Amino acid sequence: MNFYQSLGYLFFGTRLKRLSEVFLNDVNKIYKKHKINFDASWFPIFYLLSEHGEVSIRYISNELRISHSAASQMVSSLQQKGFIKSTVSKTDARHKVVTFTAKGQKLLQKIQPVWSALQKAMDELGNESMQSKKLLDALTAMENNLQNEGVYERVQKKIK
Repeated sequence: MNFYQSLGYLFFGTRLKRLSEVFLNDVNKIYKKHKINFDASWFPIFYLLSEHGEVSIRYISNELRISHSAASQMVSSLQQKGFIKSTVSKTDARHKVVTFTAKGQKLLQKIQPVWSALQKAMDELGNESMQSKKLLDALTAMENNLQNEGVYERVQKKIK
């Protein structure tokens, strides 16, 4: 058992962050190896647009459970790269929606086979042991528990 593992939940966030960094670095290596100019951090917005065609920043914010400001920054970054654009909604002229540009659509077509291979590889990884088969369910349960009461509130109760 290594140092991080020996401390259990005290290092939970650190372990998740390390795992995420390893995962994202490997995924970015895959894109680079296949000469695809894509960063794993762009995935959530690209995926939402690939599924819905057009979405509002509010929708992105709600779906990704991030602030409107964070969603707006992600959108702005992808707009500056020419992958997405904002237009007036066809159903409500008071709202703007985000859609792919031709450049973004072309990039999407290049990355979708990688997503398919990644899904298969991650399914394989998740099925390698009984514990890892339960990981997604356990992670969902932890996320739901945190929505009910965050770490901050839980610690504050223990300190008083």
